[in-house]
Amino acid sequence: MRLSLGPRRYDVTTRPLVMGILNRTPDSFYDQGDHFPLDRCLARADQLVAEGADLLDLGGVKAGPGPDVSAEEELDRVLPAVEALTARFDLPLSVDTWRASVAGAAFDAGAVVGNDISGFADPDYLRVAAAAGASVVATHIRLRPRQPDPEPVYDDVVGAVRDFLVDRARRAEAEGIDAERILVDAGLDLGKTADQSLALLRASDRLAALGYPLLLSASNKPFLGLLLGLDIAERREASLAAAALGVTRGCRVVRAHDVRGTRRVCDVLAAILEAP
Repeated sequence: MRLSLGPRRYDVTTRPLVMGILNRTPDSFYDQGDHFPLDRCLARADQLVAEGADLLDLGGVKAGPGPDVSAEEELDRVLPAVEALTARFDLPLSVDTWRASVAGAAFDAGAVVGNDISGFADPDYLRVAAAAGASVVATHIRLRPRQPDPEPVYDDVVGAVRDFLVDRARRAEAEGIDAERILVDAGLDLGKTADQSLALLRASDRLAALGYPLLLSASNKPFLGLLLGLDIAERREASLAAAALGVTRGCRVVRAHDVRGTRRVCDVLAAILEAP
């Protein structure tokens, strides 16, 4: 399996990439705004790269409910960081946004991936990404970002997510985005209960079988806390275990807060998968 990010082309058949998470938000569920100041965001990026990140994922608005953030405010948070990060590191940069205007500006500033948790709800998103030659992440969500969805119901959550991802990937291809530039993400905790997220994690092999690189975003998420009774500061080992399970079942990009630990997990599993 091949994955193209900007000018780089990766063989992810057995060796997953680790995506380091950068939250330039004042209300991140994980760091509570600790990396919102630009200098602290860049220092965090230095740490993630030193720990072995293959690419960085920068977000300016959290996915969950919170105060409204305009497109102008999101751009003010994202663009200076994109410009600084692309000047600082020779790594692919992803922008975590569901707005085509923000994605387009970030692509112009050097980002090469649009990580859209809305499932391309903005009708201009794919056109903008295609024009920039960017890669995209198609993520399943039941409603929309920032809207609470505490009691989602599915007849078959794995089947529903699978069909959604197929549809979004085909839309991306129809817009002219090459299949090697399309990733899919089950969207754990985005309109799913803890049990539904766990079912999707276990079914990663069914989603990987779609033929697009499968991105896993389970790091420190609430479903792990609910499953094991863990506060957010206690979910490191659970996150690494989720990463290990996902990789063995076909996930090939792992989005992580703990890059060092995730890098080690991915490297061990790659060595096992590549052994004769």
